[in-house]
Amino acid sequence: MTLELHACTYAYRPWTRPVLDGLDYRLPPGVTVLLGPNGAGKSTLLRLAAGVTRPRGGSVTLDGTPSGARAYRRAVAWMPQQVTAMTALTAREQVAYTGWLKGMNRADAWAAAATALVRVDLAGQADTRARRLSGGQLRRVGVAAALVHGARVLLLDEPTAGMDPRQRRVFRDVLATLANEVTVLLSTHDVADLAEESDQVTVLETGRVRYTGSTEGFLAHAPADVAPGRRAEAAYTALSESTA
Repeated sequence: MTLELHACTYAYRPWTRPVLDGLDYRLPPGVTVLLGPNGAGKSTLLRLAAGVTRPRGGSVTLDGTPSGARAYRRAVAWMPQQVTAMTALTAREQVAYTGWLKGMNRADAWAAAATALVRVDLAGQADTRARRLSGGQLRRVGVAAALVHGARVLLLDEPTAGMDPRQRRVFRDVLATLANEVTVLLSTHDVADLAEESDQVTVLETGRVRYTGSTEGFLAHAPADVAPGRRAEAAYTALSESTA
């Protein structure tokens, strides 16, 4: 299974500088962390990969299926940076509704929503109105919604923003259980966030891929005398300086 962006160009307006310009990117299997500063184009890349936004040039495919196809949209799940609470719905109802939108029947979506909430440690809030959840809890509802319909690819935009340390730990455990089931691309601007627990790392700066490869290869860019807890940050700094 291969999700691929080929020669993708995207600008918010025809007269502005492209956020991505002729980008080629193939998502490897496993868990990939997408690193980069704010404004690097991470969210744009994820929106293109999710089929939410169409490139102005180039193509986005999954095993040759174009991103506009229904089969593509059912196989790919996306969690945006801002997860909106559906005011009238409970957490379980919101997750089930997402499954229904992805083509599940209501009974299957309802059952799968309960399972997805268990996986993100929110079973106790299943019947709580989504608008009453904390920011971190609402983001975990977003992750559950991405999991509910059994997607083959998960695209997660800043999924740990607003989570406390315990919630982050739960989320990392969820990722570990998904490693053999789906391909995950997870963006963050925090270079220390999950980098050492991923299979691969991609570094995006000013709309261009500066590095993509194994996490071990990424961390090897850090100076030898750096403390283990600072290796990801040091590796990112070294890569940024080498391409400046």
